[in-house]
Amino acid sequence: MFKSVIVGFDGGEGGRDATALADLLVSDGGRLTRAFIDNGDPRAWRGAIPPEEIADLAHGQSPSIGDGLHELAERIDADLLVVGSSRRGLLGRVLLGDDTQEALSGAPCAVAIAPLGFGGRERTIARIGVGYNGSPESEHALRVSRALARSLDARLAAFEAVAIPALVTLGAQAPVSIPSDEMIHDALERLAKLPDVEPHATYGPAPAELERFSESVDLLVVGSRSHGPLGRVVHGSVTRGLARSSRCPLLVLTRGARERDAEAARAGGHEREGSTAEAVVERG
Repeated sequence: MFKSVIVGFDGGEGGRDATALADLLVSDGGRLTRAFIDNGDPRAWRGAIPPEEIADLAHGQSPSIGDGLHELAERIDADLLVVGSSRRGLLGRVLLGDDTQEALSGAPCAVAIAPLGFGGRERTIARIGVGYNGSPESEHALRVSRALARSLDARLAAFEAVAIPALVTLGAQAPVSIPSDEMIHDALERLAKLPDVEPHATYGPAPAELERFSESVDLLVVGSRSHGPLGRVVHGSVTRGLARSSRCPLLVLTRGARERDAEAARAGGHEREGSTAEAVVERG
């Protein structure tokens, strides 16, 4: 679980969805901070937040909602930033609106995105899925997912989408025919070697296959290679695709999150308590 969680809140449905997700991810005894960013446009918030709630909000000022949330996250040393989906999204789906995209881009910590309507339905995290392909980013995502699964007493499922590499199909040589069932079998064998996970693999483009997989889990965890929403999980703009279409809450382990953990490991010889890796505080 996460020890210091900041929630982007503007009084709207997205902020309440984000708060509901943050309640599930913050550790017992952890700190949850709801934050309102004043971007200079009173039309965006005036009257939306009841007066009794305003006093309980951390306040920041920035022309960019994302930058303002990042500054507050760094100020309170948050290890997770939680935001809601676009108001133009489909019910039950994550959708990448402008503010959500800004929150992902350059975040100094992990970012979780709540689907539209998440705060208005029964909420539990009994099954966690992780996008995995053996890359350093996916290894970090697996470590975080293991810690979350232990803390939440949840099952963990690792998923890989396989396809013929572009290097083969687009290279100078003729495309090589590789049976998809053989590729899936090989991927399942690789995943089966990971202890304490359910192995799942399909053939197809990673964004579309991970979107389908997200229907079967309560939280999907992915890694990102870059600072922004254009980061990759397996290949292509996977993170961006999932941020537009995931059917469940999405936890993106940004480059900033990995750097936090790496810095903590260098400083103390182990992951910092409350960080997003194996030393995540467990419930109880």
